[in-house]
Amino acid sequence: MEKITSIIVDDEQDSRETLLNYLGKYCPQVSPLAECANIQEAKAAILKHQPQLVFLDIEMPRGNAFDLLEQFGEVDFEIIFITAFSQYAVQAFNLSAAHYLLKPVDIEELEKAVESVAERLTQKDQLSHAKILLENMAALNAQNRKLVLPLMEGFEVVRMSDVLFCEAQDNFTCFYFTNGKKALICRNLKFYEKALNNFGFCRVHRSHIINLEYVKRYIKGKGGTVVLENGKEIMVSNNKKVELVRRIKEG
Repeated sequence: MEKITSIIVDDEQDSRETLLNYLGKYCPQVSPLAECANIQEAKAAILKHQPQLVFLDIEMPRGNAFDLLEQFGEVDFEIIFITAFSQYAVQAFNLSAAHYLLKPVDIEELEKAVESVAERLTQKDQLSHAKILLENMAALNAQNRKLVLPLMEGFEVVRMSDVLFCEAQDNFTCFYFTNGKKALICRNLKFYEKALNNFGFCRVHRSHIINLEYVKRYIKGKGGTVVLENGKEIMVSNNKKVELVRRIKEG
């Protein structure tokens, strides 16, 4: 088994020791080369060791994870973020398809994140998820944010403003774009309901999420119907109607 070189960046010694212990027991393919307590130590260690993977705590004294990443022109290493961030930040990670672990670290989630990193390294996936995450955190307008869609053969990066609506297809989600194209994504609609809800999208039916930017008309009924700018009509569930109408009026 080829080893994945890594460093651990966390200001709490107990957290570093716990993660080291977990890696030794459950992720033997990971080879930790250094431990760092702040972003200054982390930058020096990354330049020295050129790791394939960085376990990166987000909030630290004297600068956070994003301050560290902004010091690198190109982020050419994989990152597993470790965070106690709010749901809003977790959504940003999901949009960017960035790996993250919530504190306290769950062993099963750690194993899944490491396996995913190993797969990316094997496929030589060149997409900088960290860069897209930084852009998303900086974007003031939600529709300017980017969304990383995992495809069977890799990833596709799209702007939220290009997404018209999403439709459930069994355990997959079909994305429909403003240019008439579509893409079948191997994640279910519930995942995207959580990821997109705070960014101008609304679940209106058990099988549909719409981009509120493109609602042209709402037709009353038991649940009603929304008409999008391209003429597409989508049924609204009765239990989703109040929330939809409120958000349209507020928008």
